[in-house]
Amino acid sequence: MNLEAMAKILIGMGILIIAAGVIFYGIARLGALGLKIPGDIYIKKGNFSFYFPIVSCLIISILLTLILNLIGRR
Repeated sequence: MNLEAMAKILIGMGILIIAAGVIFYGIARLGALGLKIPGDIYIKKGNFSFYFPIVSCLIISILLTLILNLIGRR
């Protein structure tokens, strides 16, 4: 692989990362990712609170896997 092809790949990946950031920022502003799905871990004791969205992460992972598999099958 020559340097020109590698540069194109890196530019494309950069554009995808920026697009993902803009999408996540927009979703966060709408409050859609603030939902607490049953199965997410939430611990609150005094001044300490811990929230780990395990089920939300699994759902997002499954959706991204399905989307990328559909895109990859050309």
